[in-house]
Amino acid sequence: MRVASMMMTGRYLKQLNRTYESQTKLMEQSDGDKLHRPSDDAVGYSKFLRYGSNKVENEQYQANVKTAISWMRNSDSALTDMSDRIKTVVVKSNAAQGTMTESDMKAIAGEMLVQVQQAVSDGNAQIGDRYLFSGQNDLIQPYAMSTDYKARGIPKTLDDKQAEFFSGSTTPGPVKSGDITQMLTLKGDDGNTYFMNTISGDIYTEEFVEEGYKAVMSDTVAMSDPNYLTGKQAGTSSTFASNKVHHYFNEYGVINTEGEGFSEEITVDGKKVTVKLATIKQHIVTYHGDKREFSMVKENGAVQPASDSVNASGADIAGYSIFDNEEAYASGSYPGPSGAAAFNDLLTVVAKCEKADDRWMSSDGKHLAENSFNIVNTAQSKLAARQQVYTDCQDMLTTMNEQITQDITDVHSTDIAKLSVSLMEAQTVYQLSLSVGSRILPPTLADYL
Repeated sequence: MRVASMMMTGRYLKQLNRTYESQTKLMEQSDGDKLHRPSDDAVGYSKFLRYGSNKVENEQYQANVKTAISWMRNSDSALTDMSDRIKTVVVKSNAAQGTMTESDMKAIAGEMLVQVQQAVSDGNAQIGDRYLFSGQNDLIQPYAMSTDYKARGIPKTLDDKQAEFFSGSTTPGPVKSGDITQMLTLKGDDGNTYFMNTISGDIYTEEFVEEGYKAVMSDTVAMSDPNYLTGKQAGTSSTFASNKVHHYFNEYGVINTEGEGFSEEITVDGKKVTVKLATIKQHIVTYHGDKREFSMVKENGAVQPASDSVNASGADIAGYSIFDNEEAYASGSYPGPSGAAAFNDLLTVVAKCEKADDRWMSSDGKHLAENSFNIVNTAQSKLAARQQVYTDCQDMLTTMNEQITQDITDVHSTDIAKLSVSLMEAQTVYQLSLSVGSRILPPTLADYL
């Protein structure tokens, strides 16, 4: 086969251009990146894209966690101060009994009111222009206290033993979901106090609710004995049980027209007694947030709103009272929960102390105050547990980010030492190619002449 000079020249130039192209690619990598286009390394480039996506995702989770921890730390600070204020109310409510004079109790009531006002102010804590305890309605101030007095029903807080008995529980132990934790206070025209189970409508004497039930629990008195603790179940209000609490009170416990007109005739020791709903004039705290939570997702996988929630709403920090009918709320027939139950219960304690009702303060008052304190403490504990989860997750995300960054470096970055050697080799080959080509290529017609 005859090899023409043009064929030799063409092949030489083709190989020379290929050598120059290889050198050019190596020169491109001198910026530190060995992947400039998919064709450089298809598999490596696909890994680079995947790792890059993982890094962006990880950084977003880290931002979420950082914001969440900041939110919860501020919430915890507000709840800590709120808890301290309520604890002071508990201490003073325990002191406001016994030998205290009327003027002493009024003075203590004034001190307790200041503490409750500060606790309500803590409930309005903010980050920037966002309120911590307003749920998703976080641009609106959640709590406001009335300047005037309103007639509020008086709850009777039960201890664990009372809740167990009056809920009809057959399983001994702490209070369970669905147990009655509070009763409603009634006032008889005989001057005595009575309590109503708002679920069943059963009305009991004060003596039985405070002490008498213990005899039945210990089986020293048979429930079938008609003479056991006369007045145990003084009567039943089927009307109240049918209408439920929200028919007579709003979610903050303020009595309405129906409540003011309510009365029931019962029999106590063979005598007819007419009972009405007892109230106390007090300040009322209202809640303007909502119960909804917002989430800050902390890791990939399925979204878990319950575990990813970072805020505490009014219902979380103030709990429920007898005026918060959860069952009716779930059915859509009631506006509750109030989101302010603990604050309003504390204001009931303040009002009773102001009236120098030391007998009520020595029994119901301290229990009501302690119940409010426990509600806030429980909310703080739950928030602290979630904060710890996010803190642990932050450490995990930081470690993951370091690994992702290393993976990106491995697949995308240039090995400088290796590049230097390869580039020197390519330059040497190119220079040799030029030198050889100048010697072996056929001479041109001008050279021949």
